[in-house]
Order: sequence, then C-alpha cells, then structure tokens
Amino acid sequence: MRTLCSSTLIGEFFIIGFAGLVAMKDDDLSAGTVWTVSGIAMFLCLALCGVITRPGGIAFGWALQIALVASGFVVPTMFFLGAVFAALWWASVHYGRKVDEAKARFAAQADSTTPDAA
Repeated sequence: MRTLCSSTLIGEFFIIGFAGLVAMKDDDLSAGTVWTVSGIAMFLCLALCGVITRPGGIAFGWALQIALVASGFVVPTMFFLGAVFAALWWASVHYGRKVDEAKARFAAQADSTTPDAA
C-alpha cells in the first residue's frame, strides 16, 4: 500500500506546484499567499509519504484529497484534477491493502510449507 499511496502523493506534489503557477495569474492573490499555501500542501504530500502506514495516515491523506478538490475554487481545473487524484487515492488504498493481504497470505503459506530445520 505504501508504494501505491506514495506514488499518488508524488503526482499530487507536482500537480499542486503547477496549480500554484496557474493561481499566480489571478490578480486577487499575492504570490506570497499562493506559494505559502502551495508550499505547505506540497510539503504535506511529501511528509505523508513517510507516515502513510502509521495510524491516521490514510485519514490525513483523505483530508488532503478534499483540500485538493476544494482548491478548484481558486483554480477551476483543480475540481477535475482533484477528483481524478481522489479516485487514484481510493484505488491506491483499496488495491494496496489487497496486495498487502496477499503478500501476508503468501508469506504465511511459505512459512508453513518450509520444512523445519531441526
């Protein structure tokens, strides 16, 4: 699960950076505000890669997905991209857990069929 979720978060890191560049064209927003918000969100993507398997990591990832979709109020394209990445996040969590369960079953099966070295 860690690999799939981290891959999604790294993709989001770049999308947030590009959205920051687009948001700078808005005359109502200062460059400092845009890059403070974008920078914090980009940092959170990277930090979450390291804590994804800890308790609350998945929930925090969902909060980040909601924020990404909500950023569509500033950059309208982010409504679409946020929804795409939320779907990718769901798939990463869902299929990542299935892969982890399959690995655990395989490891348990391999351990049970290995002859004891007495």
